Amino acid sequence: MSTKSIHRFFLVVALVVTGFSYAQIQPFFEENNLNFQEHFFEALKQKAINNFGKAVESLEKCYEIDQNNTAVEFELSKNYLELKKYEEAEIFVNRALKKEPKNVYLLQHKEAIYKAKNNLEKAIEIQKEIIKLNPKFSDELVLLYIQNREFEKAGKLILEIEDMALSTTRIKSYKEYLENRKLPVLTSQNNIDTSNEDIETLKKQYKEHKDYKILQQILIKEAESEYFENLYNDSKEALELFPSQSFLYKMNGLALNKLGKYNEAISVLTVGIDFVIDNNKLEADFYEELSISYKGLNNNNEALKYQQKAKELRKEN
Repeated sequence: MSTKSIHRFFLVVALVVTGFSYAQIQPFFEENNLNFQEHFFEALKQKAINNFGKAVESLEKCYEIDQNNTAVEFELSKNYLELKKYEEAEIFVNRALKKEPKNVYLLQHKEAIYKAKNNLEKAIEIQKEIIKLNPKFSDELVLLYIQNREFEKAGKLILEIEDMALSTTRIKSYKEYLENRKLPVLTSQNNIDTSNEDIETLKKQYKEHKDYKILQQILIKEAESEYFENLYNDSKEALELFPSQSFLYKMNGLALNKLGKYNEAISVLTVGIDFVIDNNKLEADFYEELSISYKGLNNNNEALKYQQKAKELRKEN
């Protein structure tokens, strides 16, 4: 296969994946626009190896050739997001959306930008637009409501989804999560060994200052000491104060697994994993806990699936 043919193949694949038609870029397959193909192909190659800065450089050269190309704007926005340059990412996705305001791929990407900025209110507004175009994405809005602590709205939306017969396994997990958070904390807590002054001292400090770093130390020590009922209660209460901290969901899920409450663990871990950003180790921890949950329910296929995901992420570290 010639170099030109190879470049053309990868370009078509990229456009299919991003939701844009081959026709949008077809004019650039003419000889006088070979440079465009070369730069676009190079951008895809650099992005594939996580060299996002180099990808942007190549895409900027494409943009110099054609400043009205939606696919290039989309790729620029995606690479800027990876670089955590949120303002630039938003500028380019907005330019693309001016041309294609009902493009679900673009809208989902814009929502991802807002989520990365932890602007859940704006993310919710974008998700509402997506649902108008395709109701099957309603489960994502439920998750956003939960993450934004709008539990009543999440519950109402779940009922609407069930009425429309659009319920999914994710929806079932979110519903269980909402039901479980109403349960009282466990009353038969472990008696903490009074010789373990570290935990008691840390708890006194946390009570005075409500410092998240102190809380992390408490939960880690409770897990190490196998005080799983305490770990469950303390992590559950902490989630009311720090609802966007993925570590708390992981520790709550771990405690539930140790207590044999596997369905509850799945619902908590399913919600919490969406808060993990750019942390392969923590994401792998979530998958390992999910694997344990499903193994506890004798669902070996799901257990193996999540175990494999964890293993792949460990390799990348």
